[in-house]
Amino acid sequence: MTCLAGEILPVDHAPATPATAVAELDRPYSEQRWSLMLPHRERLIHIARRRLPSKADAEDCVHEAFIRAAGFRDLDANRVGQFLTTTVLRLCVDHHRARQRAERAVVRGYLQSWEPAPDDAVCDHAEARWLLSQAGTLRGRERQVIMARAAGMSTREAAADLEISLKAAEGAFTRGRARLISFSRN
Repeated sequence: MTCLAGEILPVDHAPATPATAVAELDRPYSEQRWSLMLPHRERLIHIARRRLPSKADAEDCVHEAFIRAAGFRDLDANRVGQFLTTTVLRLCVDHHRARQRAERAVVRGYLQSWEPAPDDAVCDHAEARWLLSQAGTLRGRERQVIMARAAGMSTREAAADLEISLKAAEGAFTRGRARLISFSRN
């Protein structure tokens, strides 16, 4: 922070203010409070940037610290820098904790076995039986390749079993699948 004469004041030292400005400083979210905090912005972003993965996250933490400081009732004008530094550091820790919680939740989601609800299982089985009956109405090679795939064979195995080329089996499978999709949409 600099004063009018150009001399540099310590970061945590606020210039003397008249009585009206002191009353204004005591009011949360006042212009006086914001003017005390803004000179600390670059330093706080630098601190947060060293601790967070992106500049956007660092700026978010600093802006959150500003909002908290601006609304803090007992803000000491002589200790604004320390208050903001402590708040930014704590917000960085909160950011890391939230990120770790999210990562653990994702891992837990992958590790837990998922079973559909009973009504979903019944509907899935009914739909599978219906699709199998529709597959029986397909023509020639399409029906043969779809039924082989339904039995658990790969397209390559179905082609070898039917004594056709892999390309012909893939084409028959693609056409058969498209027909089954069109049946299910109608």
